[in-house]
Amino acid sequence: MTEIRTPRLLLRRWTDDDLAPMAEINSDPEVMRWIGDGSVRDLDETAEDIERWEEEWDEEGFGLFAVELLASGELIGSVGLSVAGDLPEVLPDVEISWRLGTQFWGQGYASEAAQAVLEFALQDRGLDRVVAVNRLANEQSENVLRKLDLVLDRETKHPEHGFALNVYSIDLTEYEA
Repeated sequence: MTEIRTPRLLLRRWTDDDLAPMAEINSDPEVMRWIGDGSVRDLDETAEDIERWEEEWDEEGFGLFAVELLASGELIGSVGLSVAGDLPEVLPDVEISWRLGTQFWGQGYASEAAQAVLEFALQDRGLDRVVAVNRLANEQSENVLRKLDLVLDRETKHPEHGFALNVYSIDLTEYEA
């Protein structure tokens, strides 16, 4: 089983016990406002998400991790890697993303987990490049991207919803510099 420990977090594969807390995170409009079309997700949709994330682990050797606090074992969200299927123009690149419950924002958890995932992607999984797709005006994610040293690669629009996106990237040489 793939696990990553950071000073405060455990990044691990998904279990049945994660469904209810992740569904609670997905039901929060503030969390979901920057994801997809901004719609909240219910318990069944969250179960489908987790199933899809686990399938990607099996097929690709990477995926979205469940993220829990080491101190309490509480699930705080997801951070990980996925094939960037929502934005075909960046394929075959792999995207790093994060989604945490609002009560965990502003404490450095997203940056801590994303840094560990970036190292996992470029060092452990041997990926040459990782991208991140961010909607304009999502300042919290912009802050995480800066901490990860990802650089603006291009501006584009979401192919289905039409909102403005920035695509950031980092390759292995930039990461090792």
